[in-house]
Amino acid sequence: MIIDHIEVAISNYQQSKAFYSKVLAPLNLTLICEIDGWSGFGRDGRAGFWFGPDDEIQIPMHIAFSANTRDQVDQFYEAAIQAGARCNGKPGLRPIYHAHYYGAFVFDLDGHNIEAVCHQQSSEKA
Repeated sequence: MIIDHIEVAISNYQQSKAFYSKVLAPLNLTLICEIDGWSGFGRDGRAGFWFGPDDEIQIPMHIAFSANTRDQVDQFYEAAIQAGARCNGKPGLRPIYHAHYYGAFVFDLDGHNIEAVCHQQSSEKA
């Protein structure tokens, strides 16, 4: 993962757990552990994305997950929409960032702007 870890507050634990299980599967990110009402998702036994309840007021966050291929970005987007996310930018090139930036954006169940991005020139894995 490009980020070490990130934590976000959610409003419904079970719904969010089901949502992220579906949405992150195309990126090979799975539920690694659950601790004190928080879920940690990641790969290779290391959780880098955490969510759980928070009594504080939350501000929607932007979280970009790294994808190895453009196909993974497409799969992430489809899985997210099917899991109840709202579109915030269909999969495609975003040359405003750089020539090969291929991303997709959705709002998750709590309004966080969730993205999958691939920086490769083509659909081939680097």
